[in-house]
This record gives sequence, structure tokens and C-alpha cells, in this order.
Amino acid sequence: MTIRRYEIYFADLNPTVGSEINKMRPVVVVSQDSMNKNLETIVVCPLTSKLHPKWRTRLQVKCANQKAEIAVDQIRTISKQRLKKRVDQLSETKAAQLRKLITDMYGG
Repeated sequence: MTIRRYEIYFADLNPTVGSEINKMRPVVVVSQDSMNKNLETIVVCPLTSKLHPKWRTRLQVKCANQKAEIAVDQIRTISKQRLKKRVDQLSETKAAQLRKLITDMYGG
């Protein structure tokens, strides 16, 4: 399977610990394509249907025609084996907004 940055897949995030987002849910791939090609892991942000418009750590998007939020505060590395099915892809505009949010939160 070829995995590309900003594609959205269903992923099995169990088991989890504490307040980590769990269960089968969509995730957006944020790791660069060269990493996705050469490593057995990918970096993702899970999506949730619980919307928090005022949270600065979340980005509202549509995934498979459903309202959702990308939980940048729950970014994590997972095995590619957790991925099940590709369901969508971010628009260029949303991808740019996600890159900016990740940079603002973790870039310095």
C-alpha cells in the first residue's frame, strides 16, 4: 500500500493508555512521503466527530462528507499495520492549515 501525506485512513488505535484517542477511527497522515515509503511507521493525527470550535489544537474539516476535527494535540506514531482503508484526503487549503497548526504547536 502506498501511503501519502494528508490522506485519511481508518486506523485501529487500540490498545491505548489514559486519555489517548482510541478505537477504530479516521486518521490523517502527517509524516512526509519519504518517511512513509521507507519506514514501517507513520505519523498521524486522529479525527474525532466531537467538535470543539474554540480549541486552538483542533482543525475542523469534512471527512467523507461528515464534520470532524483533526486532533493535533493527539499526534502520534503508529505502525502501518494499524491502517485499514483509505477514506478521504485533505484539500490543499486544509493541508496548509494543518501544517501551520503543527508548526505553531510543535515547531518552536
